[in-house]
Amino acid sequence: MDELERVDPELFNLIKQEETYQIESVRLIPSENYVSRAVLQATGSILANKYSEGYPGRRYYEGQQFIDQIETIVIERAKRLFGAEHVNVQPYSGTPANLAVYTALLKPGDGLMGLALPHGGHLSHGWNVSLSGNFWRPIHYTVDRETHRIDYEQVRRLAKSERPRMIITGATAYPRQFDFKIFGEIAREVGAYLLADISHIAGLIVAGVHPDPVPYADVVMTTTHKTLRGPRGAMILCRKEIAPQIDKAVFPGIQGGPHNHTTAAIGVALKEASSPEFKNYGCQVVRNAKALADELLARGFQLVSGGTDNHLIVIDLTNKQVIGRKAAQALDRAGIVCNYNTIPYDPRKPFSPSGIRLGTPAVTSRGMKEQEMRQIGAWIDKVIARIDDETVIARIAGEVREFSRQFPAPGLIQ
Repeated sequence: MDELERVDPELFNLIKQEETYQIESVRLIPSENYVSRAVLQATGSILANKYSEGYPGRRYYEGQQFIDQIETIVIERAKRLFGAEHVNVQPYSGTPANLAVYTALLKPGDGLMGLALPHGGHLSHGWNVSLSGNFWRPIHYTVDRETHRIDYEQVRRLAKSERPRMIITGATAYPRQFDFKIFGEIAREVGAYLLADISHIAGLIVAGVHPDPVPYADVVMTTTHKTLRGPRGAMILCRKEIAPQIDKAVFPGIQGGPHNHTTAAIGVALKEASSPEFKNYGCQVVRNAKALADELLARGFQLVSGGTDNHLIVIDLTNKQVIGRKAAQALDRAGIVCNYNTIPYDPRKPFSPSGIRLGTPAVTSRGMKEQEMRQIGAWIDKVIARIDDETVIARIAGEVREFSRQFPAPGLIQ
């Protein structure tokens, strides 16, 4: 990045500091990961110079002969990898992609039924601070108060009572697998579309360690980062009968020209995800999450739902008498990066909740395995136990830096 350093040393220095931070910290935010050098190079390529409103063969600009080929290749890779009939690879991110799906298939005021945000759902699944919860009629299912798992009979009863036009399955903080088959049955019973938002678990589905929604859902949306290890973008997969509506809703309905450099980078990530090595990676993500959960349980932590089936863990810190936000900030000072998070039926407010959320995609990308998860669990325990002792936190931060340097981060020069 010599030219960036010459032109803008201020931003160059901040980027280099962030790079060091990503190398020397244990990154446990479930929605973050490391992309490969190839993905980074595609993201920073000369494709950023292009403007390409429309779709392959149907553009509003000339000079698209190479862009059309690139986008077509990426579409075909996604169709093969996920077994989808149609794929749109142009959405800028997950929330715009979900809004495009709603715009394509719903009318204003139609019922939109998703998992409640405090119970692990996403803002774009009909929560009131999002456009999705104001333009469409929000309906929310919850997790069971005791088990913290989705009660599918409760979902069925709610769907029959409220008659939503669309049911959403997917979450940002639900540590268990989804039964897409049951969701599909419920949607058919009430005449609703089923949208599977697999943004967090797409890589696990590709690896075969999470059930696949494609046979049961009308539409599948996924971001392309997180467990899929691509750039910050999104894809919409759907049945071919509704493909024209989906494409029209993305462009010109929600957004303008696609980010061609991101599209190419998605293609690189999809090629990488089709390899046997990626399947091994996905399996290790889940093994690592289970190992970390077991270590935390053994140290007296309370976990939402009692553990995990996927890549993430939500810790209820109530019994530790520590607030989630304070815990996340202390862990960050110790070089362990997570986020504070609500727990189901949390008596505290979202900006100062009772829990924290952890995930294993990024640490697994660095080659860490079960033994390392046990060490991370031990550090978390020490920080929470001595949360006001900055000497202890500083000592752990030094240990974490030395530890992290032993595991090269993909795409970064160490």
